[in-house]
Amino acid sequence: MAGMTRRAPRCAFHAPSLGARPPSGPRSVASRLPLYVLAILAGALATLALPASPASAHAVLASSNPIGNSVLQAAPTEVVLTFSESVRKVPDRVRVIGPDGKRVDQGDASFDGAVVTIPIQETGAQGTYLVSYRVISADSHPVAGGFTYSVGAPSTTPSDTADQQGDDPAVATGTKVARYIGYAGLVLLVGPVLVISLLWPTRLSRSGPGNVVWTGVGLVTLATLAGIWLQVPYTTGGGLFDVDGSGLRNVLSSTFGTAHLIRLGLLVAIALLLRPLLRGETGRVDQILLAVLGGAAVITWPVAGHPAASPVAAVSVVVDAVHLTSMAVWLGGLVMLFAFLLRQANDRELGAILPIWSRWATLAVAALVLAGTVQALIEVGTPDALVSTTYGRLIIAKVVLFGAVVAVAAYSRKLVRDRLGDGGPRRLRRTVGVELAVTAVVLGLSAVLVQTTPARTASANEELGGPGFYSATLDSNLFKLQVDVDPAKKGNNSVHLYAYDKANKPLPVVEWKGTAALPANDVAPVDIPLLPLTDNHATGEITLPLEGDWQLKFTVRISDIDQATVTATVPVS
Repeated sequence: MAGMTRRAPRCAFHAPSLGARPPSGPRSVASRLPLYVLAILAGALATLALPASPASAHAVLASSNPIGNSVLQAAPTEVVLTFSESVRKVPDRVRVIGPDGKRVDQGDASFDGAVVTIPIQETGAQGTYLVSYRVISADSHPVAGGFTYSVGAPSTTPSDTADQQGDDPAVATGTKVARYIGYAGLVLLVGPVLVISLLWPTRLSRSGPGNVVWTGVGLVTLATLAGIWLQVPYTTGGGLFDVDGSGLRNVLSSTFGTAHLIRLGLLVAIALLLRPLLRGETGRVDQILLAVLGGAAVITWPVAGHPAASPVAAVSVVVDAVHLTSMAVWLGGLVMLFAFLLRQANDRELGAILPIWSRWATLAVAALVLAGTVQALIEVGTPDALVSTTYGRLIIAKVVLFGAVVAVAAYSRKLVRDRLGDGGPRRLRRTVGVELAVTAVVLGLSAVLVQTTPARTASANEELGGPGFYSATLDSNLFKLQVDVDPAKKGNNSVHLYAYDKANKPLPVVEWKGTAALPANDVAPVDIPLLPLTDNHATGEITLPLEGDWQLKFTVRISDIDQATVTATVPVS
């Protein structure tokens, strides 16, 4: 924003306007408020019109030990859950229910990145156990699920009276609406401040635009506070008013909460700088400082959402911040044109303002397209995910609507190049109104996208634990080794190893080694890089390029002198 200040002198707003078209009479802010309300309602309707859905899980349970639906000879002393990305604890929401309906987990589950370990009481009870969990993924969205395993023989599945799977529809909808209100506030804040700072004629009153700016500040503040409040029941699965001190502390101590608190602090500092700006008393240094604080505030949006958990987080955060800033500059500038400048500025002033604004809008749209393309490439992942996932289809809808807006904007730019002519301002104002109406719906889709599982994650989640999932327990004279290969298909596969002693208790391992070979196709053994996650749990990634029966050999050393090798034959399709 600050980099554009050198263009301001070209507007020559201090020059007399003799013989120019007089400005239209001043209109009260109250008469213009319906325009803003209609724009916000249009986007909100786009948000609410989409079907409600459960909380979007942006991580997935990649593997478990014991495996779901497995039947064990002896009861385990712990349950290990491994997710596709790092997860965070929701208090008292990771449980193991025994065959008698009572909890058998003891103490708090331990969280180590993507691995959750649940200690189990040694009750010796035979029958079916229920493991249920609710955790928070790296992008602040809850992940809930469950599975069963049996000891001895299956029995009636117990129930978890906590009912962790449900998500309150009012909370899910309220979260989307709060996101939309935050975006609308950003539009009414960033674009108008830029126009007031660099393009506003000195003879025109700033009271009307000032009310727009303060409305933007209020909406962003409201959305931020509502976001913090709603994140508590969104995290725990409760209702709108199921908020207590413990839940608030848990949210505020997270990345999501920290980003929102920083945003509130930056809004206070921004508000202090806005007062002199709206009185026309601010200087160049204050404008630069305002731009820096505004940029820092915009970054808090991607830091608290999908970009922070993407495969290239730093790139995603920067790209999303550019996307939001460009959107706010463009749409906020359109609001100023529609509500004030095309009504009140005379021909000479418009002749100076519109060419500059046209160039700004072109740059903002170009940045939107570039940033949006990069975002889509990161979050969608594959062409198939673009059409097979909800996230991908929302992206398509957003692109179509955005294309319509760009077409209208091109017509507006033509009017500016033609110097408007008779009736030009009126026609330009109509086209700007159409732009605002359509982009209000685009903002609604953006608010929904933020709450929707990214296509890359949704596609990956469908593959995890698929029909080709391989699991086996291999015996040696020293230990038992549970081997999980997911998805046991041609291409990249995840390998998880769990070591136990003969009594089925976790066995600490000193060193892990693994190889994979395909003898039928003369594929020599290749090393499987293994990373220890806990004392008895290791994982690795390997690409299996061909179909067939792969021989996976694992050498496990449990002391300086004790080690053994076991072999698993994994059918890969």
